[in-house]
Amino acid sequence: MENYQAINWDRVSDAVDKATWEKLTEQFWLDTRIPVSNDMDDWRELDSTHQWVVGHVFGGLTLLDTVQSQDGMRALTTGAITPHEKAVLNNIQFMESVHAKSYSTIFSTLNTQAEIDEIFQWSDSEEFLQNKAKWIVDLYRNDPDPLHKKVANVFLETCLFYSGFYTPLYYLGNNKLNNVAEIIKLILRDESVHGTYIGYKYQIAYNQLSDAEKQKQDDWAYDLLYKLYANEEKYAALCYDQVGWTKQVMTFVEYNANKALMNLGKESMFPTTASDVNPIIMNGINTTTSNHDFFSQVGNGYLLGQVEAMNDDDYNIDVISDPEAGDK
Repeated sequence: MENYQAINWDRVSDAVDKATWEKLTEQFWLDTRIPVSNDMDDWRELDSTHQWVVGHVFGGLTLLDTVQSQDGMRALTTGAITPHEKAVLNNIQFMESVHAKSYSTIFSTLNTQAEIDEIFQWSDSEEFLQNKAKWIVDLYRNDPDPLHKKVANVFLETCLFYSGFYTPLYYLGNNKLNNVAEIIKLILRDESVHGTYIGYKYQIAYNQLSDAEKQKQDDWAYDLLYKLYANEEKYAALCYDQVGWTKQVMTFVEYNANKALMNLGKESMFPTTASDVNPIIMNGINTTTSNHDFFSQVGNGYLLGQVEAMNDDDYNIDVISDPEAGDK
């Protein structure tokens, strides 16, 4: 057995690994810092149908983030080139767990326990939602091609999540459920980095293939996206027909499917552009800083506490200092 090697961040073969690590740690956040309870008045104003939509699309997002945290990143490490890439994937895996947990913070604030139980029963059994999870997990666990795993990951991160993200962005654009939407915008900010990074790693390996191999990879990727898109139409109809949003949601999905393909270095599949998406949604997807209050320092400009090194005087807890008489 060869000697086990320590990871050395002073010698990084791919600068993108280090830059991504720094970006991810810089924008670290936790759901418990967002005052979701401030949205209770908005929540009570929604009728039961719209409350159902919010709860169940979040249930779907919880399931998909669980897939990413439990299977996704672990599958990608099998094709990792550098130890630094593995470290970045570990970081992403943790944040996917934070994402999945954050929905429970929303549920526990807005929903009764009976409603929460029903949402999870639904997400654990709904056919079209389960199709997404099962197909992606099957690729993670059983497909031997590491490029296929990366494609599946990017399609999930940058496309399939967005049918669920439409709902909080819609309410944000209408100045409702702002704190709930703030959690989603923090998740969106993370997913943007995740999709770009995995797509970059895909392109490195893809560009080393022969033209014939590249064509085979392209055909496989587009076939998978067609399959996922057809299922997504049915899932969106199930969730959104009752409130009349299905067409606009699918336009948003198409826009993000093109972005997923762009992350992979491939041509767009749909003619849809940003101008076709509901402008309220496009405004909401902007991940610039939002502020809740000065003291909590939460929001999309989430700040970690400022750290100052301790000195000897910090340990003089019981010593009273008199500026005129000197220390006693």
